[in-house]
Amino acid sequence: MHEHLDALEQRMQQLQQAMRRAQLARDSDQVKQLRDELRRIQRAWDALFAQAEEAEENNPSGSSENDTPAGAAPAEPQTLLPAREQVHQVLTLLAVPAAPKLISTVHEAFFTGALAPSRLTSLRRDEERSYRGAPGARPYYLCPALTSDLLSPARGLLTVSTWSLEQRIVGPLSARVHFLTSALNIADATERLDPDTLPLPARQLLARYAQNIPGAQPPISQSHPVGAPLDLALLRRAAEDELTLHTESDTASRTQAAARARSQLDDAALLFGGSFQSARHLRSVP
Repeated sequence: MHEHLDALEQRMQQLQQAMRRAQLARDSDQVKQLRDELRRIQRAWDALFAQAEEAEENNPSGSSENDTPAGAAPAEPQTLLPAREQVHQVLTLLAVPAAPKLISTVHEAFFTGALAPSRLTSLRRDEERSYRGAPGARPYYLCPALTSDLLSPARGLLTVSTWSLEQRIVGPLSARVHFLTSALNIADATERLDPDTLPLPARQLLARYAQNIPGAQPPISQSHPVGAPLDLALLRRAAEDELTLHTESDTASRTQAAARARSQLDDAALLFGGSFQSARHLRSVP
């Protein structure tokens, strides 16, 4: 929970800095949009902080698992996190929009317990229903990525509401940029683990990334025993090299779409996308 608070606080700081820049540029419309987003993030922070306080009250610091009397029956295993919390963990690691299958695979590789893609089928609809019933009541919402052309929900891609709008939009080049970015973030997560006990799903996931990034694997002629650890430095360098080719164009496309979205969509649509009925109209408005 504390890592979620940290992420919200970082986002608030970014918004405050952006508001100052917009104010200096005398862009009153941008200031208003940023202030509205800052208020939403502040409400989310307040709600999460209240949850943290309540958890502390229900679990005083004086009590712990170590206080269990000798001979007492062991406590029941801790219940797995709800699916939305598990998805949030994975998306925080990846830091890019992701499909249910990838979310499930990454969860298996780096987290405890199974997360079947089928469990995510209705999750987005439940999140939107919850938001429309009580906007801002939750510290974050799982929402779809938005397409850069129609500003409508991107099929099968989940994001986190506390991400910037630009981060939640997908353009023509975004799929490749997100693939390369997630490869870098997964490599970073792998380096924090013990290489000798790296789970097989994590090894397999890294191998699939390396197979789909030019230059991420040693030349065939080079000695590379079967089962040898993946060269993370080589994978990272290859991903970064290709990212430099696409990032500027992709960022420009998503930034333009985000500016259009802020001027055309309400708060709910900024998270969950415009209706398909109005998608053609939104694309036509400059």
